[in-house]
Amino acid sequence: METVTKKTPVVLLTGWDTARADELAAPGTVVVHHDLSGLAEGLVVRTETTLSAGQAGDMPQRQALDTRIAVLELAHGCVSCTLRKDLLPLLRALHRRPGVERIVLRLDPVLEAEAIAHAVEHVVVSMAGETGAAASRSDIPDGPAGLDVEIAAVVGFVGEGWLDDALGDADLADRFATTEDDERTVAQLAVGHVQWADAVVVSDSPDPARLRAVVRRLAPGVPICRESVPLPRVLERAVGSARVGGAGPWAPLLAGAPPLEPDGDVALLDFAATRPFHPGRLHEAVDTLLDGVVTARGRVWLATSPDAMLWLESAGQGLRVGVAGSWDDCPDPLVWDEGRGNRHTSLVVLTAGADPGVVRRVLAWALVTDGELEHPGEWARWEDPFGGFHVDPCTEPALGTRESVDERTAE
Repeated sequence: METVTKKTPVVLLTGWDTARADELAAPGTVVVHHDLSGLAEGLVVRTETTLSAGQAGDMPQRQALDTRIAVLELAHGCVSCTLRKDLLPLLRALHRRPGVERIVLRLDPVLEAEAIAHAVEHVVVSMAGETGAAASRSDIPDGPAGLDVEIAAVVGFVGEGWLDDALGDADLADRFATTEDDERTVAQLAVGHVQWADAVVVSDSPDPARLRAVVRRLAPGVPICRESVPLPRVLERAVGSARVGGAGPWAPLLAGAPPLEPDGDVALLDFAATRPFHPGRLHEAVDTLLDGVVTARGRVWLATSPDAMLWLESAGQGLRVGVAGSWDDCPDPLVWDEGRGNRHTSLVVLTAGADPGVVRRVLAWALVTDGELEHPGEWARWEDPFGGFHVDPCTEPALGTRESVDERTAE
């Protein structure tokens, strides 16, 4: 008879400052942190912090912590190497370590909760030949870490300058130590820290009402906690939270019922159309999504790509458009029309400073006109600056590159 083993819950702490992770150290819990500040040199420092049952009681927790530090040398210093070579095997090993009932991952700032969750479920790990904390175990079958562990909750930490980061254009490499080929932006990670969270911890801010207005619309229904709230209590609120991030390109864009009424200069714009965009005018129109906009995301029907469902996604002053599937795969029968089939455009834009009325008018201007709609045979001859995948601000290497948003990896 096969023995059924309960999966070990994993808690992800994400954000620029997750130093409070040790508050979750308890008997049966191990807190793991990979310091990637030396990633470019191929060095990663892994810290494991525990609190044994014998240390619990009246002794102050800061004195009761047991910390193990290991320095890892990676032949090819990159985020994916860290995941494949150490973090994922470590999760499988910790699941089998006696006494471990919960794992807390204090993520380095350059790691994304979405990428970690995807890797846990889909990246195959072989324990044979592993060393160190993930000792070689030929008796453990190859498979993803998700066979042994499950993501129980994600807690995002939002600091004082988060909103400026979410609206900015800084490259990640300008802020954190990462590899030269890492083209992500600070805004991309800042938005992800909230969008993928089951609970958000908010620090003091020059404009707390504005910050909370953004968070409520970016992560609707997710508990928002002051930094004075003890982290174990935050985690209690996070477990079972109705996070909607990462639901896929066909999911409802307003899942979680975010507030639609404006709050100061913060607003959530829902734009829908049943005619395609003109590629040239859309290319001009995306500039309105790069100033005073926290994020824009949704499905795009482009006249020059009639069969491809394009996915538009922005964070701060960076935007990309890529192929995410075929319109024939659309699961929603409500969008079907005898003439256009499943094709449609549906975008949600979260503004913090931009005028929603201007954004709506510019997007409407980019749609094909009544006259152009009468001559669909000419659409294929229009110049298409998107080329299947597009990044703004424009960069030469990205043009013509085809990449599905569903095929993103940890890099």
